[in-house]
Amino acid sequence: MLTPAMQDALNDQIKNEFFSSYIYLSMAAWFDDRNLPGMAAWMRVQAREEAIHAMKIFDHLLDRNGRVKLRPISQPPVEFASPLDVFEQALKHEMAVTASIHNIYAQAVQEKDFASSVFLDWFVKEQVEEEKQGALIVEQLKMVGDDRPGLLMLDRELGQRQGGGEDGEADAT
Repeated sequence: MLTPAMQDALNDQIKNEFFSSYIYLSMAAWFDDRNLPGMAAWMRVQAREEAIHAMKIFDHLLDRNGRVKLRPISQPPVEFASPLDVFEQALKHEMAVTASIHNIYAQAVQEKDFASSVFLDWFVKEQVEEEKQGALIVEQLKMVGDDRPGLLMLDRELGQRQGGGEDGEADAT
């Protein structure tokens, strides 16, 4: 059975995952405004993936006879300095999500909530991939620098990303 504290933590994480989806949609819009459709598409896949993550937690709460209590979502940032800035902020955000998942996982272990611990294993592994992917793109954008043809090539490559399907996993880029 879920403790009230675990239920609150999972409800907070639902909000965090939906906020992540909002952030990535905002980033997609920013890239669309700058005629970088590949990066916009990459962010749209990321947004769908985050919404799926929220629903996984939503369903876990319901499966455990918990109560879902949706919380307000803040407005995401809408202005960015450059494509590099966007991906640096995305990476920083993923690192914050990782910390949040780790905190909930630690709470589940402390409360001996083994069902939630096993459930959260997937999220712990997913965050390793999220940070790895974000860090790679940040480094690639640093390599490209101010080279516009390089930026367009990277935009095309990132536009090839598939995923955001039912399992919440996207193909690595």
